[in-house]
Amino acid sequence: MYDEWSEAVDTRGQAADRLAEAARSGKPCPPVRDVISTPRDAYAVQEINVRRALEEGRRPVGRKIGVTNAQIQRQLGIGEPDFGTLFADMAFLDGLPVPVERFLQPRAEAEIALVLGRDLVGGPFTAAEVIRAVEFALPAIEIADSRVADWDISLVDTIADNASGGAFVLGNTPVPLAGLDLRQAAMTMTRGEREVSAGSGAACMEHPLNAATWLATALGRGDRPLRAGEVVLTGALGPVVPVEPGDVFEARIDGLGSVRAVFSG
Repeated sequence: MYDEWSEAVDTRGQAADRLAEAARSGKPCPPVRDVISTPRDAYAVQEINVRRALEEGRRPVGRKIGVTNAQIQRQLGIGEPDFGTLFADMAFLDGLPVPVERFLQPRAEAEIALVLGRDLVGGPFTAAEVIRAVEFALPAIEIADSRVADWDISLVDTIADNASGGAFVLGNTPVPLAGLDLRQAAMTMTRGEREVSAGSGAACMEHPLNAATWLATALGRGDRPLRAGEVVLTGALGPVVPVEPGDVFEARIDGLGSVRAVFSG
């Protein structure tokens, strides 16, 4: 029994080190599914690198939810999404330059961000409880990134890699939830003048609040539940688009307005 526990700790450490070195060097690494095989192991790997980030002084500001699309879940053979941590140094301002060189393999996706006004501790939670905890919503562009070469990822690879988190840009006009229909909210994202992605809130677990409720329940009894002031990126509303130097993306979401991610050349 001790040998099995020791081996698990060792393989988790190997996977965490591999991903951390890829992030440090800027050189993508092979997948980590050769040394870990379960979501439990993958979240343990993610936690190792989150704790390293905290020790380095990085400040957590929220969470991101991934794999919220039902088609992608079927492809991966799973029935629920995953999550990662957002840090303050991952946030960039609407319309101002985002340094493309800080990413390995960036991809842009339009999302609805929820900002909390109350803690969500305990649970399980209902959608009504989550709605009461949300102070406002914003349009967002998440910049997904993978430390794994060629985006050759399975579920355990992306979980271990902080849910393939890279960065995010939030819009600047907060909108209360009252009166919003986030399920029907249509999204279009352009690169320059050309539309490159379209969708709606229904693409995100049938409703972005479903994703937020799942996350609140998943974290509520853990060491770091959702807290007032934190940002929740609820998941992609349409297809994800590769990023090239000099790209300018603009996402428009009905009821929420627009947000721009401007990448350096």
